[in-house]
Amino acid sequence: MARFFNGKEIELLAPAGTFDIFQEVVAAGCDAVYLGGPVLNMRMMRKGYNLSREELVEALNKAHELGKKMYVTVNNLFSEEDIGEARDYLGFLDEVQPDALIVQDLAVLSLIREMGLQLPVHASVMMNVHNLEMIRALGELGVTRVVTSREMDLQTAALLQRQSGMELEYFVHGDMCSVHGANCYFSSHVFGQSSNRGRCMKPCRWDYRIKRDGHIYPAEYPLAVKDMYMYEHLPELIESGICSFKIEGRMRDKEFMTMLVNSYGDALDRYIDDPIGFDRTRDAKLLYTNRKRDFSTAYAFGRPGLSNINRRYEGTGKFYSTGKVFSTPTPERELSEERVDQLKRRLAELKRPGAGRPELSVRVNNMAQARVAIEEGAEHVYLSGDVYEPDKPFSKSDLFALAEVKGSTKVYLGLPRMMTELHFDQYDQLLLRGERLPIDGLLVTNLGAIRRYAPAGYPLVGDANLNVYNHLAADTYAGMGLARISMSPEMTLEHFAEFTAGCDQPLEAVVHGTPPLMYMEHDLYENTEVMEPIGEEDNYYVGNEVLVLKTDKGENPVYRDQHGRCHLVFAKELCCLPFIGQLAETGIACLRIEGATYPAEALRDIIRVYRKRLNGGAETGWLEGLKPVFAGYTLGSLQFN
Repeated sequence: MARFFNGKEIELLAPAGTFDIFQEVVAAGCDAVYLGGPVLNMRMMRKGYNLSREELVEALNKAHELGKKMYVTVNNLFSEEDIGEARDYLGFLDEVQPDALIVQDLAVLSLIREMGLQLPVHASVMMNVHNLEMIRALGELGVTRVVTSREMDLQTAALLQRQSGMELEYFVHGDMCSVHGANCYFSSHVFGQSSNRGRCMKPCRWDYRIKRDGHIYPAEYPLAVKDMYMYEHLPELIESGICSFKIEGRMRDKEFMTMLVNSYGDALDRYIDDPIGFDRTRDAKLLYTNRKRDFSTAYAFGRPGLSNINRRYEGTGKFYSTGKVFSTPTPERELSEERVDQLKRRLAELKRPGAGRPELSVRVNNMAQARVAIEEGAEHVYLSGDVYEPDKPFSKSDLFALAEVKGSTKVYLGLPRMMTELHFDQYDQLLLRGERLPIDGLLVTNLGAIRRYAPAGYPLVGDANLNVYNHLAADTYAGMGLARISMSPEMTLEHFAEFTAGCDQPLEAVVHGTPPLMYMEHDLYENTEVMEPIGEEDNYYVGNEVLVLKTDKGENPVYRDQHGRCHLVFAKELCCLPFIGQLAETGIACLRIEGATYPAEALRDIIRVYRKRLNGGAETGWLEGLKPVFAGYTLGSLQFN
């Protein structure tokens, strides 16, 4: 089965969670089905879902008998332990030959090359592909189709498709996330369940209150977005150059999915047959009546703002049709001496004889912080590319001013996490067109930036949001030009141990501060600008000018950057100081302090404490003079095995 409009093939892509559901969906009005096998995909939470190897073979034969395609999701991040299983599983998939794999981890591409496999690869939405250079980089790595980032509008998609020639896939219906793809670490740090490894506990569906400027606002579910709904906009999707219209719902039941697929399939057929007389609204009432949440077109036509937030039905955090709640508000675990002792013992087993003392890096948000980091002897200073308000972005004159005082410290210009074509125009002018900047490198955040700026001659350091979780991904990034690679912030203790023991690339780990747990296009500050407050209350640990998300378990500050994007950070401070000596002996090249949220003098104290310990100073106390700025200290994902 295939659909064509003006000679171009169009695919309606449907999900299936079980073999029983697959049988119904593949016979419905779709052109292709995507599903998961028994391992290594993003829907491993629900018992009884995903297909066995035998069912995959049967499903593939059934799909091909009907003239349809079948894609297999191998789309989570791999731990070192997963790589052996992945080799076996990919070998099996190469034998049965699905029409493509949908992947997140660059390790899959590495394994396909290493094993000489013939498996087409589609880049998952979890790769967060959002600019032309990323598409080109993935094409060079062997990817044949890209699922665009959830925040991409159709106008941008049309531009990128025309300029790249890459097949683009776009979500048209179903559950969306309020956070940029693969940039949510809340679940892993609070529950030890990684959202990037298919185990998200949905803290975005909690009932929060918002506080700012001493006021409380009735936000209800400020992170719970509506379901994507593009049924009435199929002409615009086709016109944009999207070739595959993807329905979300691998956890949905067969009656619902069959209804949804047949409705979209019928609409496509009607439009292809008679585009002028096409009735956009036929079956719209049916879809609305059977909705799981309210509907939105999300970012398809621009930033949706608060109109994208859902306050009813499954927006309340209930687990689909079962009524079970994913999770309830849960505090970040306190740093404890018992856990520290466990970490010390385990890290001592990873000691690398002859390992040198790791260097210290600091990410900063303003010039005062940068000067403090230089004065205190940090070997590396990262000037943030996402500067939190009210500070202003680092200017060219700032770079030259720091060059005069930096001494032996290396200063790096950080790039934004999400880089649009406008950002590339701006950074091209700064890095490629004019005089060479007095910086020592770039802190890069996406494949596109690596591809574009590796030839410029500035050393490149990979930021933590690249989510490097295994040595194969690290090797791939090193081959593309990264001199040092930040480890995934979601590493549990055992995954951390396996990775550091098996990776030969220079690694960096975040050891202190308030790194973002959520990074989102959605502007939470808008709640305080259009809503009337319902009460008064000061923030507990940060100034009232900072927005916080409040539950009965604590308050998470949210900072807005110069691009209008929001960064939700730890309520407590990440702190590895009590076992920094053991960590230093594992061979990690660099230890980072995330300093953007600290007053300059508080940051000075933190750097001094870590510098003293790394220089071999005697431990005089468990936290050696640290004074918490936020709600205490936590170990984040290292709290979990």
